[in-house]
Amino acid sequence: MKKRKLGFWEIWNMSFGFLGIQMGFALQNANASRILQIFGADVHELSWFWIVAPLTGLIVQPIIGYYSDKTWTRLGRRRPYFLTGALLASVGLILMPNADMFTAFLPALWVGAGMLMIMDASFNVAMEPFRALVADILPSDQRTLGFSVQTILIGIGAVIGSWLPYVITNWFGVSNSVTQGEVPFSLLLSFIIGAGVLVTSILITVFTTKEYSPEEMALINEHEEHDDEESSLLNIFSDFKKMPLTMKQLSSVQFFSWFGLFGMWVFTTPAIAHHIYGLGLNDHGAEYQNAGDWVGILFGVYNGVSAIYAFFLPAIAKKVGRKMTHAISLICGGLGLISIYFVPNENWLFLSMFGIGIAWASILAMPYAILAGSIPARKMGVYMGIFNFFIVLPQILNALIGGPMVKYLYGGNPIFALVVSGVSLLIAALLVIKVKDVDDKVITNN
Repeated sequence: MKKRKLGFWEIWNMSFGFLGIQMGFALQNANASRILQIFGADVHELSWFWIVAPLTGLIVQPIIGYYSDKTWTRLGRRRPYFLTGALLASVGLILMPNADMFTAFLPALWVGAGMLMIMDASFNVAMEPFRALVADILPSDQRTLGFSVQTILIGIGAVIGSWLPYVITNWFGVSNSVTQGEVPFSLLLSFIIGAGVLVTSILITVFTTKEYSPEEMALINEHEEHDDEESSLLNIFSDFKKMPLTMKQLSSVQFFSWFGLFGMWVFTTPAIAHHIYGLGLNDHGAEYQNAGDWVGILFGVYNGVSAIYAFFLPAIAKKVGRKMTHAISLICGGLGLISIYFVPNENWLFLSMFGIGIAWASILAMPYAILAGSIPARKMGVYMGIFNFFIVLPQILNALIGGPMVKYLYGGNPIFALVVSGVSLLIAALLVIKVKDVDDKVITNN
């Protein structure tokens, strides 16, 4: 039995939930540092608060991948997991900016950090089953298209999420003024809207997508070799040791890519407020809130660029190969991040975001398209979960050393954290050249 080819709108609906996931993720990435600073965090402490997110991903992802490989319910194999993740993430989105409501029990900063952990863990629960769903349902010659459509929807959702606080303030007149220790109402409203869109988009995917049954998957994968090893959650460790060569090679690419991305998400707002707007590191007044809203616009720009560029990824990959496509894209992103140091004013940052958007599109699509052809379909979920190790480990490392580097190595200036992030993407571009893409020839020939 062969997998049937899907029409474009079937692939679109299958990945539509990613729009809501990324809208929530964008709200978190653009505003979590600002919210934590409002609740009392210093700039060099920010990366430590962010560490809970990748730590939970490190634990959650392989377990979710393992059990999603084994789960068959009325909702299917992967859908129960990203539905549960979306519901939990929506709770985190609503409660994080309202953390000051719980000051009778805990400091708002602790509650805010806890909600950040819940949000990111829940996004992790939702994301990787979505990746595995594409690999489950699509034949190999449609996987690049499938992951590219995901990237398009990620870009659209991220643009909406990133721009929402600015739009609510400047188009609808909702105040972004800040009272000591309280999050602006425009930001509160943005997070509530994000939670609603997240749940709605996930439900669209759940009700419009049909997964293959266990019997159908057995027929599709009957050519695979099966080992006699008893199935167990502990087998994650043996699966880790048995990683395919392509996955091992991609691990270093992912490491440097996500080290750079994490630095960008944590330090862009304080870096631009200090380096471009000339504000003090502890100035969190009206001008800082305006800088934070502008960072949301910039993040929306790079996500918008990624959505557009994702349309062209399959055609570019067909011409030059997936490895070269990814390498060129990472170079654009690295140069974009480094350029932030040199721009004369905030308007020039749009050019920086253009390069970052190209890299972001490729990071969300190409490694997964390359990986999917190298791992057995019956372990797609667990290997996608293990692959997440190389996303969360660099974030944990950056979380541990990023703040002290800003404080002691960069003299308190977070702009240099963005420069280092750019260099990290350039290193990833060099490493991707050596990756063995086992089914790229199939895609190119088709």
